[in-house]
Amino acid sequence: MKVRYILSVFIIALVSFSSFAQNTPVVADSILPPVELNEAVIKASKNNAKLKDLPASVSILHTSVIESNGIGSLNQATSISPNFVMPEYGSKLTSPLYIRGIGSRINAPSVGLYVDNVPYFEKSMFNFDFFDIEKIEILRGPQGTLYGRNSMGGIINVITRSPQDFQGNLLSVSAASFGTYKLNAGHYFKPNEKLAISLSGNYQHSDGFFTNEYNNTKIDKINSWGLRNRIIYSPNEHFSVENIAAFEQSKQGGYPYALYDDSLKTAADINYNQYSSYDRLMFSDALNLKYSTDRWELTNTLSYQFLDDNQNIDQDFTADSLHFITQIQRQNMISDEIIFRNKDNKRYSMIFGGFTFLQLFESEVDVNSYQSSLWYLKTYGYDVLGLALFHQSTYNVTDNFSVTGGLRYDFEKSGLDYTYDGVRNQVTLPSIDTTYPDLTDHILLPKLAMNYKFGQSSVFASYTTGYKPGGFNTTFELPEQLVFKNEVSHNFEAGIKTSLFSNLLYSDFAIFYTKLKNQQIYRTVPSGRGSYLDNAGISENKGVEFTLQTSPLRGFQGTVAYGYTHSKILEYVKDSVINYNHHFTPYIPRHTFSVQIIKTFLFKSSSLLDQLKLNVLYNQLGNQYWDLENKYREDRYGLLSAKISFFMNHFQFDVWAKNLLNQSYHSFLFEALGNTYVQNAKPMQVGANISLKF
Repeated sequence: MKVRYILSVFIIALVSFSSFAQNTPVVADSILPPVELNEAVIKASKNNAKLKDLPASVSILHTSVIESNGIGSLNQATSISPNFVMPEYGSKLTSPLYIRGIGSRINAPSVGLYVDNVPYFEKSMFNFDFFDIEKIEILRGPQGTLYGRNSMGGIINVITRSPQDFQGNLLSVSAASFGTYKLNAGHYFKPNEKLAISLSGNYQHSDGFFTNEYNNTKIDKINSWGLRNRIIYSPNEHFSVENIAAFEQSKQGGYPYALYDDSLKTAADINYNQYSSYDRLMFSDALNLKYSTDRWELTNTLSYQFLDDNQNIDQDFTADSLHFITQIQRQNMISDEIIFRNKDNKRYSMIFGGFTFLQLFESEVDVNSYQSSLWYLKTYGYDVLGLALFHQSTYNVTDNFSVTGGLRYDFEKSGLDYTYDGVRNQVTLPSIDTTYPDLTDHILLPKLAMNYKFGQSSVFASYTTGYKPGGFNTTFELPEQLVFKNEVSHNFEAGIKTSLFSNLLYSDFAIFYTKLKNQQIYRTVPSGRGSYLDNAGISENKGVEFTLQTSPLRGFQGTVAYGYTHSKILEYVKDSVINYNHHFTPYIPRHTFSVQIIKTFLFKSSSLLDQLKLNVLYNQLGNQYWDLENKYREDRYGLLSAKISFFMNHFQFDVWAKNLLNQSYHSFLFEALGNTYVQNAKPMQVGANISLKF
């Protein structure tokens, strides 16, 4: 009844306002400019290339897309961009990204994330709260030449709002079911022509979606808040200095896992006795210096990143006290990138740069295994040093045909200190204190691409390489589990981007084939208490993706996006006993699909209401396996969301619903300690927003 009621409200609203609009003078579509996506500048290209000139598959999520769909974090953008998935795995700690079937559940990510030029090398920082976001650029496929390590699947480039481009104040308040409240605020101003400053912040609270039957409390409540400060100083037309500082703290209950009965295909109630949580504090700061002339530009970005988190988890997820783990992690990372590029040369453009970083980890894992009367504490000191040099050139053979070539050299060194102290049956175990020999990695990453433009269209073909370094597993039970090898990919891609019917329709289409050597595969340690990375022999991913997007036409706008990924392990045999040859790669949905329809009504200036916008989004993904054996499969499922927005001068009021049909599915499934556990989907949620610009 609840679902039918909400659907009825949306249908009645659409019919009513459509009828009302027929009798109300509507502003002509001509005031709504066509979407010139081909002319969009891609900042992740590092040379401000236009979309039509970039020989790569790219999606752009502008502020309007983010706000219309209520995208509050990266995982809420799943499937809106083709072959892009960020699932929810119980807490912000476990936030892997997958693009075209490439991703990593643990350790370093396989998809690069940059926020205002700050590289996020630790995936436990990926799931942060969105506010103040200008746009998100998603580059699919390896970006090794310009970005190096951990960009095998692609690059996510998040750009926040600049006080140079916008001045004023923004305020947004939201309330929703399940005790969810959000507050975003920002102030952007220019005291003079040389200086621009902004300060923005957010607060978020949720009572939680899932109940622990053991004590009848919500298991996944969360409180988080964040701040961002941006200062831009340009003393003259050639030089500018910019500093962006960001802070976020969150306290989250998590891990709504329930025992799963495979024979009955049903999940029990969530019922475990020890409170589990994930608390995180993170800070980043980027100092960007830029000097430019009419012919060249030199930039240097120095960044610092700090992470301090604490995970507490009832690892058996039952009403009995069997296994409980506390993990504390601290990371300090400093990086610097310098880039030189030429400008305004119609025939030849180039980028030359260098990148270095130092990443320092300290980690403690406190394990209580009550069943076997065992307690132990593992302490890790893990450091990674990286250096890189890169170059990329584009030569315009003709006005319409260009060739791009690039090469990057990456060097990396990592070290691990390990200490183990334990007590079994009240007897102190021998202490272990080990410093392992350093691991070193170095590699050359080439790139070759061609782009041909004709009319409002362009076609491209490319060969690119990707690289993810090897390293140490901080959870291991056998000597051979300590180290994993680097992973290398070779990607072949071809596509077309085009604007049709006088720029009323934009479309892009791409096909890709990726071959991976030594793919890093998630495995569970023999005891079931933890996980590590292992290497498969050879894997391959292949597929297609396309996007169709319309400009406003009689108040309507539409977007359709589809991605297909066929991801398989070709060679993976262990000890002549385990054979995963020709198994599908786990955690990779074969299909991602979304369709969005927006209807906008514009009213004459004498009307109380300036504008009404109706937004409907349907996104679908699925046909994925949860395990290497391909025993557990999640079939395709779809989610329907809707939103009505009322605009009155500087005021906006929204009513929205997510998972409108209350679709049930498993957002996560895993095996541990001889059991199978699942995380169910979040139920339907309804809410309202009030926004003000002044």
